Amino acid sequence: MKYLLAYCVPLIAFIGVYFGDFWSYAGVVFAFGILPILELLFPTDEKNYTEAEIESKLKNRFFDILLYLNVLIVYGMLFFVLHKVITTKLSIAEIIGTVLSLGVVLGSNGINVAHELGHREKVVERIIGKLLLIPSHYTHFFIEHNHGHHLHVSTPEDPSTAKYNQSLYTFWIQTVFGTYRKAWQIQKKLNQIENRSWFSFKNDMLWFSLIQISYLIFIYFFFGSIGFVVALFAGIVGFLLLETINYIEHYGLKRNLLSSGRYERVSEKHSWNSNHILGRIMLYELTRHSDHHYKSQKKYQILEYHDTSPQMPFGYPTSMVLSLFPPLWFAIMNKRIPLEMKS
Repeated sequence: MKYLLAYCVPLIAFIGVYFGDFWSYAGVVFAFGILPILELLFPTDEKNYTEAEIESKLKNRFFDILLYLNVLIVYGMLFFVLHKVITTKLSIAEIIGTVLSLGVVLGSNGINVAHELGHREKVVERIIGKLLLIPSHYTHFFIEHNHGHHLHVSTPEDPSTAKYNQSLYTFWIQTVFGTYRKAWQIQKKLNQIENRSWFSFKNDMLWFSLIQISYLIFIYFFFGSIGFVVALFAGIVGFLLLETINYIEHYGLKRNLLSSGRYERVSEKHSWNSNHILGRIMLYELTRHSDHHYKSQKKYQILEYHDTSPQMPFGYPTSMVLSLFPPLWFAIMNKRIPLEMKS
């Protein structure tokens, strides 16, 4: 039941947008103001589950239903916001607050859940994952993350891995453009392997491009220029939140190049782990990212803690705020990176 707390972000964002004025910033203030403070007060939890507990959690469909409901939450919040901005006269400050709060929902309950479902085997779950990526203009993430990031993480070939002493802002440029470019490269390789043309029905990147363009055209047609601008920038906020998480998840870590010319296998050492309980709950255990990369098919409710993983001093919400201030981030994190792993 604790994962019901993950709905706090969209609920507070909805209430804030509903009341408007300075309340429109409620979503972003809660996520990056109140949550970091609470994280400092709440304890960490390093406990792993027994075999019996794991079996029980895997049989319980409630964990999956919690993820599926985010489709209704994300699109409900999106269209509620769009309806309000075209029917209510809002100040520039209110519009900015509304965009930021919606963007937080698109990132936390959209892309984050899409990431979890994108690793599932069931076709329906993967489709839900793709639907959750559309409002953040990031459907290409589905291909690049599964076929690129998990293969090349913590190597120079991965645009989603931040280098040692690289600031968040230069990383945003690297990963946003690099991830999109790499998604097309992966798609080209998949087309060649299966001997299909660029216009093939199975060319996912072509479909993703058409879907993303159609989405924005739909928004413009039904909600006008103001709705278009709000949806566009809220999506940008959403994918920048994702990439900020990518930044803190692998910052400064590298896989060593072996004498064979290949990189060492991905292990629990190549991602930052956080056991801070609030971040774990709000992000559906994404903060146990080391175990996710070690065994990417594991469902979020059974991800485990490895004491060999590099440990973050704070939870993800707090770390995301710190990453906005590069000198402070470097001062805290650089000394925590194992010497042999500094990228």
